[in-house]
Amino acid sequence: MGTDAPRSRRHRRIRAALAVLAVALSLALVGTGLGVWTVVRSFPALSGQATLPGLSADVTVYRDQAGIPQILARSAGDLFMAEGYVHAQDRFWEMDFRRHVTSGRLSELFGKSQVGTDTFIRTLGWRAVAEQEVALLDPVTLGYYQSYADGVNAYLAGHRGADLSVEYAVLALQNPGYTPEPWTPADSVAWLKAMAWDLRSNLDDEIDRAMLAGSLSPTEVARLHPDYPYTAHPTIVGGMPAGAAGAVAASVTPPPVPVAPVTAGAEEALASSLSRLHDTLTAVPELLGPAGGEIGSNSWVVSGAHTATGKPILANDPHLGAVMPSVWYQVGLRCESVTADCPFDLAGYGFSGLPGIIIGHNARIAWGFTNLGPDVADLYLEKVTGDSYEYDGAAKPIQVRTEKIRVAGGPAVKIRIRSTEHGPIVSDLEGSAFPSIAADYPEAVDLPPATAETGYQLSLQWTALTPGRTAAAIFALGAATDWASFRQAASLFDVPSQNLVYADVDGNIGYQAPGLIPIRRAGDGTVPVPGWTSQYGWDGYIPFDALPQTLNPASGFIVTANNAPVGADYPYLITRDWDLGYRATEITARLQALIDHGTPMTPAMMSEIQADTFSPLAARLVPVLQALKPTGQTEQTRAALALFDGWDYRLEGDSAAAAYFNIVWRNLLVDLFNTKLPESTWLTGGDRAYAVVIALLDEPDSPWWKNARVGSAGRDSMLQRVLKQAAVEGERLMGPDATTWRWGSIHTLEVTNASFGKSGVAPLEWLFNRGPYELAGGSSVIDAVGWDATAGYTVDWVPSMREVVSLAAWDDSTWLNLTGSSGHAFHPNYADQTALWQHQETRPWLFSLAAVRAAATDTLKLRAGR
Repeated sequence: MGTDAPRSRRHRRIRAALAVLAVALSLALVGTGLGVWTVVRSFPALSGQATLPGLSADVTVYRDQAGIPQILARSAGDLFMAEGYVHAQDRFWEMDFRRHVTSGRLSELFGKSQVGTDTFIRTLGWRAVAEQEVALLDPVTLGYYQSYADGVNAYLAGHRGADLSVEYAVLALQNPGYTPEPWTPADSVAWLKAMAWDLRSNLDDEIDRAMLAGSLSPTEVARLHPDYPYTAHPTIVGGMPAGAAGAVAASVTPPPVPVAPVTAGAEEALASSLSRLHDTLTAVPELLGPAGGEIGSNSWVVSGAHTATGKPILANDPHLGAVMPSVWYQVGLRCESVTADCPFDLAGYGFSGLPGIIIGHNARIAWGFTNLGPDVADLYLEKVTGDSYEYDGAAKPIQVRTEKIRVAGGPAVKIRIRSTEHGPIVSDLEGSAFPSIAADYPEAVDLPPATAETGYQLSLQWTALTPGRTAAAIFALGAATDWASFRQAASLFDVPSQNLVYADVDGNIGYQAPGLIPIRRAGDGTVPVPGWTSQYGWDGYIPFDALPQTLNPASGFIVTANNAPVGADYPYLITRDWDLGYRATEITARLQALIDHGTPMTPAMMSEIQADTFSPLAARLVPVLQALKPTGQTEQTRAALALFDGWDYRLEGDSAAAAYFNIVWRNLLVDLFNTKLPESTWLTGGDRAYAVVIALLDEPDSPWWKNARVGSAGRDSMLQRVLKQAAVEGERLMGPDATTWRWGSIHTLEVTNASFGKSGVAPLEWLFNRGPYELAGGSSVIDAVGWDATAGYTVDWVPSMREVVSLAAWDDSTWLNLTGSSGHAFHPNYADQTALWQHQETRPWLFSLAAVRAAATDTLKLRAGR
């Protein structure tokens, strides 16, 4: 959820630093002939025996052909110690890089180019909050985190430098003194803050609306941020509105937020101020993937009344960035005997660096996640005078703390972090720009001009900056055995707030929305608000028991796809910026059609739905294009238009029609919006762009269709123009014969190493990245393979994993990761699942211990010892 913020144009300050390292490593690997040895020396031992000091008893680690570990231990402490050891075997560089991001310490690795990023992350205080959360953990949970850290550190004790991972050979060429420090529980918990940041809901929308207000009327700003179409698309709890199944509808345009006129001549200063903040936010490394409108997921659960086995089936595919290695880590965590002291017998997807499992199943229940996307972050405009700020007519002292950033190859940098009642100040903007911002907010406020002593700053209030309980919720979910214990676990899941779908072996299915969602005294969270008055503050959070939930609905299935969970009559504000429901509509229609035809559902059918590429936008737009008068069309355009004849509107990789349609769509967005809007507010595709354009199709004389700069006088002339442009572009990209075009030939994915994959030096990118892979799918279709329409057709975010869980027989479940279990370049399990993922294939997900043992290709015995 969030704004359709441009992704491939995001600032990545790390690139310059990595380029220097990349050149050095390329010379080392190629020039010295040590390449093969340098790469493979870090491959871990997966069979045999290893001593793990601190274990109370031996632990067995089974691995299948994909290298996925299944850990069997007698105690919970031993289980998580072994998980830490295994994570360090496979992914320690990834873990080390992430903890430097989450603690604002990238400069220690890569030098002074990272000081700006580190400063911002320290201003947000991810690490400081993580340390507070660790201090609040109950003894049992803290013990799990400490056991995990002990396992990581046991592996570190026997491995250094390139023996840990080839990335350390890269780093040593410029930063030879670096040695990883021991792992701590706070290193694990801080990762939860990165999760929350990348799933931060509508913060980008707030900035987008404020920037648009400088050049558009309130009505047009509202048009570009349409409301959820409650009458046409489903809600999670309420299902599909009567008579709306399969409808392709535009969203409702919400009433404009009342604003006062912008101060004359201040538009440019306002846009510049907000643009700088936007750039600061987007410069933060994206560990889950690009934040914005395409961060989402699909999940659904079907009751046994509609399945071939008589038991539920659950499906889930989170949509995140395409990073190498995949953000997910597949693992099984098994207590030899399930007891109150060792309650775990589960398998699923977790994160390296974090103990436990996030999405998966145990012997009794299964659960899946999608992003709920509530509005949990607000920007406040603060009136600042020196080291104080105004609040309800009084001056309050700004809270100040200083920190030191250590810098590889240079002197340390001291930073000064300031906070107000609401949270950290996240702008360094000059006061002269801000009177106009204040004038744009919900209530006109007469302010004197800013002076050298008095100015205005933006502060951020965000639920993730308050210590929470998610660190404990992970284990509670893994140990839950029924709906009641599942909901109890969900009540601890504070941030990031997610949609949780549920199924159990007794045949129940359910849905629960957890998380801290603020109750605002005034405003709806769509724009920054005045911070000098308590009028816009928060009054606690929506009570857990009032959050959306359902158990065993009459429909027999539940669908979540980042759509609104409840109707417009829900008594609390969750957000105004939902995903607009196109994916939810199509999934619901597919499931309902099977029910209506009396077809019992199977896990294979759920995988087929995950692969669905039907485009509701194409179904609405293509008939309009075909109905245009052929006046002025070139032979080239007519040949391309003929591709739409008989097209089923599916974005298949080998489809010529899909290729032409998406080129048309990109050109249309560029000509409609890019010449009229600030660059950081361009619509990049996805649900919001779909809704805006679909609504405009019914307004052929709207000013949005008229653009003298491109020679368009209205809707039809604009569409004729982009049809011609797209035909020319298609020929340039794919050749003169339109019938040979293929969507997959231009819609490609390179799975990119998060730290070294964008160095700009080909040999190093070849070492760490994989691809390109030709893909089907697209934005806001079930097979959600997204791309930035302002920049091209290459893929930015993907279904990061896919799972289908059979509650009738766990071993009939399937799962797949985007890349592989290993983080070591050229390891057999580095990218072995990617080709399966590309072609919508999957792997058996074996759970019974007998099946796990039979499938094991490697067995590692971790011995207790000193």
